[in-house]
Amino acid sequence: MSAKEAIAAKPTLTAEMARWAASLEYRNLSPEAIYQAKRFLLDSVGCALGGYQQHDVKILLRVLEESAGRGPSTVVGTGRRIDPISASLVNALMIRVMDYNDIYWKQDPSHPSDIFPAAMACCEWAKSDGKELIVGLVLGHEFEMRFSEAAFPGIRERGWHHATLTAFVSPLVAGRALRLGWEQIQHAVGISASRHATLGAVTAGKLTMMKNTVDPLATQSGVLAALLAEKGYTGPEHVLDGKEGLTHVLGPEWKLNLLVDQLGESWRITQCGMKAFPTEALTHTPISAVLDLVKANDLKPEQVEKVQIRSLARAADILSDASKYDPRTKETADHSLPYVIAAALVERQVTPAQFTPEKIMDPTIRAQLKKVEVVADPEIEKVFPALQRVVVNLWTTDGRHLTQQLDYPKGDPRNPLTDAEVEEKFAALAEGVLSSRAQKQLKEAIWKLEKIGSISQLMALMKADGKAKKAASRSSKAKGRKRH
Repeated sequence: MSAKEAIAAKPTLTAEMARWAASLEYRNLSPEAIYQAKRFLLDSVGCALGGYQQHDVKILLRVLEESAGRGPSTVVGTGRRIDPISASLVNALMIRVMDYNDIYWKQDPSHPSDIFPAAMACCEWAKSDGKELIVGLVLGHEFEMRFSEAAFPGIRERGWHHATLTAFVSPLVAGRALRLGWEQIQHAVGISASRHATLGAVTAGKLTMMKNTVDPLATQSGVLAALLAEKGYTGPEHVLDGKEGLTHVLGPEWKLNLLVDQLGESWRITQCGMKAFPTEALTHTPISAVLDLVKANDLKPEQVEKVQIRSLARAADILSDASKYDPRTKETADHSLPYVIAAALVERQVTPAQFTPEKIMDPTIRAQLKKVEVVADPEIEKVFPALQRVVVNLWTTDGRHLTQQLDYPKGDPRNPLTDAEVEEKFAALAEGVLSSRAQKQLKEAIWKLEKIGSISQLMALMKADGKAKKAASRSSKAKGRKRH
């Protein structure tokens, strides 16, 4: 065989990944991977129920009311059953829109649960059970996290958004959920990835609704690609590692072995983090450190003269440019280090309640913005991504200098949210959408997911009920009377 023939005969990476995805079965998964899949699903469904109430999602729901076709895939909140392509988009936006779902950051950041709706929609299409859904959840984390590790430097540092990588992973998940053969899955990867690259502009400067929409669009791309491949549509096999594929176009260095080495020997989902705050990932450690200082020293905002955040160069670049000192929208505020630190100083918490239009323009919070300085620290750069270190220096008006160093935030796998904390987060996000009884039923179903006979039965439990709305209205009125 000639050298040219040998190269031609060598299987592409997409073939290797597709073969493994097609062969993955529930029995192959470790107990810990299965447990974490259920934890991340509970967390993500909570995010989706909170996201169902957001303005961005309401716009998309109105569009889909006019355009989506009928189908077997359920929309969270509405309970409407539509085509899987549309359902995967809107459910992924619900999970993502509050910037509150999971987080993994190595060379690139990612939110692997953005892909869950591909598995959910396609499992409904295939009339699958809970075990099949668990396989899809674990598979998405496996490859999304591996892609986050493979580029040196990360593609975000080259001006591209990580949704570019999600477009490679979502067709693997959708294809496996549809039980496609490996060659069909490989074509699905080629179809999706070759036409879905995302500019980093969506998370640079003044942010818009697209910041939280590009990953859902990449998830939708994978579902469309898998359905096309099922019918015989083809896509380029060399889209990842061949001529003018991803690594050719987005050089310089890739450690592509990280995509396939030791597949099945351990599970990346056990190494993923959850968000304790509904904000950009690099804000979490600074928020945790500032809250520690404020609470430990019982500081009032008027006692704080200055807060210095020493962090990565990318944090100073992305999270503290001029627009982040004058946030006017939720999308900019939750990516603004000055704003989240200001909110922590005033409110002693950073929750979805701190990102309403009223809070963003609150004069007490805005008065703290100018106190926050963000400094790029080369020493911190050296230990990233193994550590997400920040050093916070805080000076008080009475002359004290307080300091706090943290290496990773609450929610990191080294300091994880407990099951009770995940359930508390779920309950807070589901309030006003599901009644207490409905929440209990849904939680129990997720914790026993491997015993669920139909994913459509699970999805039906996510429909908003009138009792929750009435209870939320009574609670709101009661709070109003107390204030007056």
